[in-house]
Amino acid sequence: MHLSEEEDDYNLSLSKFESMLKTNKVLFFDSEEFEEIILHYLDIGKSNLAKKALKLALEQHPKSTGLKLVQVEMLVYEDKLDMAEKMLNELYLIEPTNEEIFIQKANIYSKRDDHEKAVELLKEALKFTDDLADVYNLIGMEYLFMDSLELAKENFIRCMEEDPEDQSALYNVVYCHEFLDQNQDAIDYLLKYIDQNPYSEIAWHQVGRLHYGLKNYEEAVRAFEFATYIDDEFIGAFMENGKALERLKRYKDAIENYQRTIDLDDPTSYALLRIGKCFERLGNKPEALKYYNKTVHEDPLLDKGWIAITDFYLRQKLYTKALHFVNKALEIDNQNKAYWKRYATINKSLNLFEEAEFGYRKAVELGDGNLDTWLYWIDILLQLKEFEGANLALLQATEFFPDQPKIEFRLAGLYFMISDIKKGSFHLSTALRLKKEDIKILEVLFPAIWSDKKVQNLIAKYLK
Repeated sequence: MHLSEEEDDYNLSLSKFESMLKTNKVLFFDSEEFEEIILHYLDIGKSNLAKKALKLALEQHPKSTGLKLVQVEMLVYEDKLDMAEKMLNELYLIEPTNEEIFIQKANIYSKRDDHEKAVELLKEALKFTDDLADVYNLIGMEYLFMDSLELAKENFIRCMEEDPEDQSALYNVVYCHEFLDQNQDAIDYLLKYIDQNPYSEIAWHQVGRLHYGLKNYEEAVRAFEFATYIDDEFIGAFMENGKALERLKRYKDAIENYQRTIDLDDPTSYALLRIGKCFERLGNKPEALKYYNKTVHEDPLLDKGWIAITDFYLRQKLYTKALHFVNKALEIDNQNKAYWKRYATINKSLNLFEEAEFGYRKAVELGDGNLDTWLYWIDILLQLKEFEGANLALLQATEFFPDQPKIEFRLAGLYFMISDIKKGSFHLSTALRLKKEDIKILEVLFPAIWSDKKVQNLIAKYLK
């Protein structure tokens, strides 16, 4: 029987069952039809209909092991594990060589987090099953749960040997290799697989991904292109080929690949953003801007879009326009540290120091962990002569950046300014010990302190 005929029979059984429920007439189904109907309802999450079908099935076929195993599956689905196990033990006495009994028992032990016992039972199932691939796949999954990646990989490879068409197992073989940092081994495995299955777009795509991870961008492009020759609607391969082509500075080709993803499906903000970046790198500013605008229109919540458009104007020193867009971004999300940092940078460039101080403070409060953000904030506080605030910020910064000379020199200057010679001397000697080349910080930020004879004597003493 052809697959399409089987599907027709299956759909016929389903519609026959559903019309029976509407009319309340009891119709006869063979046990296999019932199994398919019940599993269908379980798969789509309609457990009430599955239960109805099971009740009727067991009335018509009370001795069917297949139906009882479906009943077990339903009990497991409902987390009634003890009841399911009891049924399996009874079924085992009747059919001790039925692999499905071992598989379901393994499923129960897996749910109880006893993955070793689950593997043991699945190895028993291997002795009786005709579907070795499925059981090897299940063993692989159990080893994944145990973080035994090598053993998981071995079993997924065995699964592939039994069923080269099993795409989920192929993905899992690659996943295990990657997790074990065996990217080159994964490529070698896939190329052997491709020798036998040259038209596997999935395998070519994975080869491309792995080469990209190893920064072999030329090889990545070659693999992605093979994937798209085999399947000219493979959106993921076009997208990742675009990324690899960008790395090779082949921006026009990258744009073509990103554009293909938009032609095949609804435009994604990611593809629009990448096209904008490529146009900007090609020096085509109007097209770049057009695509950045499309990006934020497509997905106003994508921070990378707003950042791209703000940075576009920042690079051209068009600060007022940059400020307009960062303000729009902050209206949508005022908890984004990257937006606040740009807000601060732009205001600083416009000599609006109070706004800049507020922006840097917000970025720090929201978790910006970059030293430069802290230093910009502190330097603006010093510029605004908010010495107490600067001192508090510097002391807070020492917790995040201990033994950082750029902070120590600023602390030294600040303490000398408020005539706390003892603390000033301590931080100055610490800073000089850490990195004496950064002494310029004191000269630039605290010229009055730098000119002070006592401070110069201290520096001379230390630099002897």
